[in-house]
Amino acid sequence: MPRSRTFSAPWLGMALGALALTGCTGPVEPPALPPAGVYEHGAAGESSWAEPIPPGGTAESITAPLTDAGWFCAQVRVNADGRALWCRVGHRDATDTIVPQVAQFVLDRDDQLTWAWFPFPQLDPGSEDPVTAAAVPALAAIWAGAGDRIRQEIDDFQQDRRRRDGTEIPRTAWRDRHADYTLSAVDGLVVTARDASVRRWPFAAEHYATTMSSAVDDLRAGGYDCAYPPQQACNRVQSNGYFRVSLRGDQIVSAQFGIGSWIEAGRQRHPLSQEFPRGLTFLTEEVRRAVTERIEDCRLSGTGFAGIVAGTVVIVDARRGPVDGADHVSYLDVQIGVPLAGT
Repeated sequence: MPRSRTFSAPWLGMALGALALTGCTGPVEPPALPPAGVYEHGAAGESSWAEPIPPGGTAESITAPLTDAGWFCAQVRVNADGRALWCRVGHRDATDTIVPQVAQFVLDRDDQLTWAWFPFPQLDPGSEDPVTAAAVPALAAIWAGAGDRIRQEIDDFQQDRRRRDGTEIPRTAWRDRHADYTLSAVDGLVVTARDASVRRWPFAAEHYATTMSSAVDDLRAGGYDCAYPPQQACNRVQSNGYFRVSLRGDQIVSAQFGIGSWIEAGRQRHPLSQEFPRGLTFLTEEVRRAVTERIEDCRLSGTGFAGIVAGTVVIVDARRGPVDGADHVSYLDVQIGVPLAGT
């Protein structure tokens, strides 16, 4: 079934519907996500071709501690001014659901980190603080003293949260010689470098994705209940399936969907064509066949995948059902492409 549940982890500890913001220090309002104006520009040498993290520079330094801990990281888009990195790891909870945690980075053309975001994943109560585990080693790798300060501020933040009555959303802010930091229970940790910036953030997705308006009729043909516009999420009741996208205008930037995978007597009993009778037409012809084959491999084996296929980020999370010899049932959560940084 789709990951539609909401968890209240101990380091959140409050009703997320509350809108009042309070803080220990710092500005009254949190920074905008994404920062104002960063996508309000025409194409500037845009490329959506995903690549492994380039070796030997800042990108490798900040992502190496994450990949060493089992994360998948990639350079997901670039333009004339900068490049966006995306990292992701899946935490398996008590119900065998894989809960994703991501980290996003924007670097300038001189290979300096200008912005980073470590959102809170929706983990079950009892989980250790995931933002500390990700942000401390990543930022300490390039900024002296940043890791210890982040760890202390997050620890103070958690202690302050425990003293609250749960009706407010705590937030704190601090700065050092490297960056300004804002931490909130809603947004997680947002980091803005003090000596570097990228005015035009990369936004390309055209090499791997089509538009939602061109894809919606094919989704309906597969049994999805879609009303676009304005819906960006569709449901398929008969298979407990879902399909949702992130967009820039009408352009699909990332797509996520859930499908079943049922192997019986060595044969696949739930073909991908049940949900997508016309194929994955929300993908361009350039990448459609290779991405489809990768998903089919995961369906046939009941295993997950995190990597780059035809220059496109593909994530497949497999939740295994009862296993009887070579027969098994899995539910696959699939992500193709990566949302724009800060969204």
